[in-house]
Amino acid sequence: MPRFLPLLLLGLLAATARAQPAESPPARPEDTPALPAEETLEPELAPAFAPQPITDWLAAQVELHRRGFSCGSLDGVRGLQTAAALKAWQKNEGLPETGDLDRATRETLLLTAPVLADYVFSAEDLAALQPVPDTWLGKSQTDALRHATALELVAERFRANPKLLQKLNPAVDWDDLLPGTVLVVPDAAVVPAPGRVARIHIYLAEKSLQAVDETGRILLHCPVSIARNVEKRPVGELHIVVVVPDPNYTFDPRSFPRCPRPRNSAAVSSSRPAPTTPSASLGSASTAPATASTAPPNPRRSAAPSPTAASASPTGTPAPSSASPGPACL
Repeated sequence: MPRFLPLLLLGLLAATARAQPAESPPARPEDTPALPAEETLEPELAPAFAPQPITDWLAAQVELHRRGFSCGSLDGVRGLQTAAALKAWQKNEGLPETGDLDRATRETLLLTAPVLADYVFSAEDLAALQPVPDTWLGKSQTDALRHATALELVAERFRANPKLLQKLNPAVDWDDLLPGTVLVVPDAAVVPAPGRVARIHIYLAEKSLQAVDETGRILLHCPVSIARNVEKRPVGELHIVVVVPDPNYTFDPRSFPRCPRPRNSAAVSSSRPAPTTPSASLGSASTAPATASTAPPNPRRSAAPSPTAASASPTGTPAPSSASPGPACL
């Protein structure tokens, strides 16, 4: 081997070593530049609902109901109950009590939210349906008196007249309503008025009830059913002695001679608390014998916006009733 070959190999190895980059020391945390922060996108908030003028009677009914002035079941028609509710609201606002959507009323009574909303009929809704027996004896033998049809359930839940729901949902087959069906319903959720109920006025001639505070301002107005027998209509001042949530209902056939009776004429049947029990979700008893106040089970008669005002009425609250246009005592 020539003498210069080892020297040549050593030279090549040295050149190769110089060509390779030197290994960098590990980077320290303080030497590492911070990465640019990702932009945080704020979630889009739904635009606030701007108060809007009332344009029709359904909108008026819904907004009045939200404020505690019930027109009965929502149907979009100006009837006696709607006019009475509007007059009561106009009285609160110091407006002429016309019962009409006049200019002053339209300028003051503004929509605070959309009139209609979507509701998804659920599997739980379907499972809650149950046929209701025709007789009181049969009703007393069920575990509870539930809604018989989907139309009845939705109508009562949203305080709507069944005909209005059918009009708002023309393509819906109410007899074969499936879970997941989207329904259009009135959105009349009540916003409780501030204040405490001091007195409850029951106007027998007008078939209406008003709960007022110490100043006389109306906190709740709703139509009520009055006993057909005049002798059973108490006139004067009564006092609430008990308020019962989810009461049962006891039926004594001796008090209803025209109703079909069981073989034992003295039999008394009791219906358990349920959506269609005559006593509904809240009941109260007064100092007058055999008198009580309950929420109606029939969606066409659904009047009281909610039990809020009633539950705010402590025992001992005066409940004057009068056959005349004015209350028995103030």
